[in-house]
Amino acid sequence: MPDATAIPRYRPRASRRELLTELTPMGGRRPALRAPLDFPGIALVALNRMGFGPRPGDVAAFNALGIDDDTRLAAYVQQQLNPDPNQANDTEYHQRRTGLNGYPDPGFTTLAKSLTQLWQDHEVANVQSNRPVEETRLNTFLRMVYSKWQLREILADFWLNHFNVYGFENITQETFVHYDRDVIRANIFGNFRAMAESVTRSTSMLYYLDNYTNTRNGPNENWARELFELMTLGAENYFGVGAQAVVPQWGVGVVWPAGTPSAGEPIPAGYVDNDVYETARAFTGWGVSGTLGTFLYTASSHDNFQKAVLSLGQVNVPPNQADEKDGEDVLNMLAAHPGTGRHLARKLCRRLISDDPPQSLVETIGDLFTSLWQAPDQLKQVYEAILLSPEFKSIWGEKIKRPVEFSVSAMR
Repeated sequence: MPDATAIPRYRPRASRRELLTELTPMGGRRPALRAPLDFPGIALVALNRMGFGPRPGDVAAFNALGIDDDTRLAAYVQQQLNPDPNQANDTEYHQRRTGLNGYPDPGFTTLAKSLTQLWQDHEVANVQSNRPVEETRLNTFLRMVYSKWQLREILADFWLNHFNVYGFENITQETFVHYDRDVIRANIFGNFRAMAESVTRSTSMLYYLDNYTNTRNGPNENWARELFELMTLGAENYFGVGAQAVVPQWGVGVVWPAGTPSAGEPIPAGYVDNDVYETARAFTGWGVSGTLGTFLYTASSHDNFQKAVLSLGQVNVPPNQADEKDGEDVLNMLAAHPGTGRHLARKLCRRLISDDPPQSLVETIGDLFTSLWQAPDQLKQVYEAILLSPEFKSIWGEKIKRPVEFSVSAMR
């Protein structure tokens, strides 16, 4: 039997296409060349990265869309960016979800309930509290494996991770159907600012990050910090602790656009802790109705004093604004900030192209994302630019599938 220590071991470096290093039993190193993976054709690239992999017949259907690769890809992208809203036309998924055509009925009872129904049936009455999140989980697997609108499922997975809540805890489990259906999926092809506000007002997120407890007499910064650090500007644009941290200007001549409190003023390159504290104050009073489970703003719990957010310490949110206006102003600034565009562009390119996407593409998509921050179809335009980019059509073998993606691919 060969000595196990003599088996060559490989550790990938910057890219699968680059030189690998073979470790010898004595700890020495000698180069071991590994050939790039053969490009499998645009059909398999599209079906694996815009979805969870091809089912039998999918490659042939893709190739029938045009006379060359560019035509086929453009046609497929348009199909996937415009899914039929009628679930009954997504035939196999619909039949499996509803138990038609001989398929066993999964017995879903919560997926069509309104937020108030979910709240009253599963939170107030405390009956089968985890059934909504369990049914959403199972329905998601059905969609991933059987839905023909694969890009929608990829993007639903992306945005549920981006605006992450843990579904199996109190309140989030009872209301998760609403969060998945009405907050995330309803905004997938629309506008990021609109999605962010829907998330901000959602019962699931208000409880998950504790903003329902955020009042003028007891501020809670959990939501505000995650809003900056994970959901918009990202940790890459964090410049330190406290109000005195030095934040450089974004760039010469780069100013806040119309629709933001600091319109015409220079844009800071990132945020500091004081921006988080001020934002927490902006969202005081945003909570949940205990009887209906819906969003409830309590004016008496809101901090009405002036605020300075992403303004290099200068007051830009005046005192005594209309109800909810402080929080809406902050969402406008975050949605319009170039750092948010760059952060989201990198994440989307990583999801759709490569685990280490080209920086030039990230810059291009980031600029597009920011320029469209008020467009109702902003996200659809951004997806299209990524999916029709030269990088999407040429890069292969540089993306690892997560276990759930690998499992669904195998099932398909």
